[in-house]
Amino acid sequence: MYRLTADFVVLIHLAFILFASLGGLLVLKYPRCALLHLPALTWAVLLTLFGWVCPLTPLENWLRERGGMSGYDTSFIEHYILPIIYPGELTRTIQIFLGMLLLVINLGIYGSRILKTKD
Repeated sequence: MYRLTADFVVLIHLAFILFASLGGLLVLKYPRCALLHLPALTWAVLLTLFGWVCPLTPLENWLRERGGMSGYDTSFIEHYILPIIYPGELTRTIQIFLGMLLLVINLGIYGSRILKTKD
């Protein structure tokens, strides 16, 4: 049961990352999505810029350990996603760059939405 729950946490984690990263696109079509997306985006940017660990990572590790599996010492993104995207190590500089990129892209999307509303 712990393993299954850990896998579910991975899916929730991935869904959150996708929503925080791409949710601004939903706002273009459905402006009310901003009520959920802005807090998610803020949390994701803060986690990335300050190097904080998302609470889902220790939860997943705890569930895996309870299920007889080993956890991991890095963040969710470093463990699952970065090995696919980047062949090398995730440096603090790259992490800050990704956080700023996420912020700038979404500022552009929200700015576009605001300008569209004013027209």
